[in-house]
Amino acid sequence: MVMGSFRNAAINVVRVINSNKATIAASTNPLHTLRFTPFSSHTQNQTLEIDLSNEESKRRLFNQLLYRSKQRGFLELDLVLGKWVEDNIHSLDEIRIKALIHVLDLENPDLWKWISGQEQPPESVSTNPVFAAVRERVMKNLDNHPAPEVRATPGQPWVRGWDDIKKGQDGPVSGNQ
Repeated sequence: MVMGSFRNAAINVVRVINSNKATIAASTNPLHTLRFTPFSSHTQNQTLEIDLSNEESKRRLFNQLLYRSKQRGFLELDLVLGKWVEDNIHSLDEIRIKALIHVLDLENPDLWKWISGQEQPPESVSTNPVFAAVRERVMKNLDNHPAPEVRATPGQPWVRGWDDIKKGQDGPVSGNQ
């Protein structure tokens, strides 16, 4: 029983190593197009090749990007990015798809602070056309819907807690600290 489990584990390790070798070989070959996975990460310096040559490759790419935008593990970003990508993915050209990929590669806490206006984004992010469009939509919604007293002051944490009403000497500065 133990030997069988060890054998199965060893076989799985060999499979993973072989699949990684194939992935590395494919990624070093310039003739292959870049394949995206829901958990892929791409750097600004890497050249992204996007295959929009046929409907199947477009559909596959759009589905992967939509998945990445809706399944980030950060509810606010899942909703904001997912809705924006769902509404705009079919109208994006190759340059804007690359811009979207760079937005999706940003870290969740930083991206949320930048999109919601809590912090100023770096120049490389603020000039990204997809980031600018998403931020414009978020800021427009924030300006139109919530009351000003429930919004964070620009540059301050956006934290509201159940004990915000408790003001005084022993009360928290913000949130439920």
